[in-house]
Amino acid sequence: MNVRRLIPATALAGAVTLGLVTLTACGGTSDAADQGGKGSGGKLDVVASFYPMQFLAERIGGDHVAVNTLTKPGVEPHDLELKPKQIGELGEADVVLYLKGIQPAVDEAIAQSEGPAKVDAATLTTLEEHGTAAGDGHDHGGDHDHGGDHAEHGGEEAHEGEAGADPHIWLDPVKYAEVAKGVGAALEKADPAHAADYKKNTEALTRQLGELNTSFETGLKNTATRTFITTHSAFGYLAERYHLDQEGIAGMDPESEPSPARIKELQDIAKKDKVTTVFFETLASDKTAKTLAEDTGLKTDVLDPLEGITDTSKGKDYIEVMRSNLAALQKALGAK
Repeated sequence: MNVRRLIPATALAGAVTLGLVTLTACGGTSDAADQGGKGSGGKLDVVASFYPMQFLAERIGGDHVAVNTLTKPGVEPHDLELKPKQIGELGEADVVLYLKGIQPAVDEAIAQSEGPAKVDAATLTTLEEHGTAAGDGHDHGGDHDHGGDHAEHGGEEAHEGEAGADPHIWLDPVKYAEVAKGVGAALEKADPAHAADYKKNTEALTRQLGELNTSFETGLKNTATRTFITTHSAFGYLAERYHLDQEGIAGMDPESEPSPARIKELQDIAKKDKVTTVFFETLASDKTAKTLAEDTGLKTDVLDPLEGITDTSKGKDYIEVMRSNLAALQKALGAK
């Protein structure tokens, strides 16, 4: 996928070295190791790479875990640059939850760290190939085969106009539930003493995600149009799950600039498919979306890719924001 500010390999290597030296200087063993794998006041130390991983850790771990998130609120996850202290936290954690392919800086640091249980969410479900740039002939209609050819996960960098393994699995409640089950199993293994609680919390969360999926299925079953335009092509799984057609202004990179030809194409699509709304998001620039909307006489609204929760988010957690996304889609698509 296209990513903006990649950390130079030499700089990252130096940061990793500094982080590891810091750990060694502290005596070679962490507090977590001294307590049999439990730090932070006896709780399981979990480092989550960004919000979708944080949400799972907190909901499944409950009172038994202490969760630290590498990506702070308001930071665009793709842009994350790790500090030596954060790299040190990776080495001290009991469990690290991340999603390979979203944050290259995190992927590289985790690959060079030792010790903690590393849980890659991309291995807990099946990643699929979605077009990284709209206008590449992708079709998320009802005839799409979920069991088709899938790219092996691994976060291969996808360039605009190419297909690639789409990492935005959390925007499909069904796939997110599959990831939740894997995270639950990982916490059970890391902390067997509280396995029953982790299992109970996992089951409760997957039921809630199942209800969310039903709400989307019902709420988007009958609409005036199946096409939506969005700044960031993050909604391929959601579109496929609910038989919609995502048309992205940019590709996977929410801040890439579309060509004049792409803008003209979107104008034609909007007219042909009776599109009413151009969606933008909270953590990236809305300039292109608003310009396109003005030029085509369309409305604008927020469709949140849920890469982070801030004070401007339409909800306090994943479930609430996803329900806000459903309401926005129903309005834009003319749900009956």
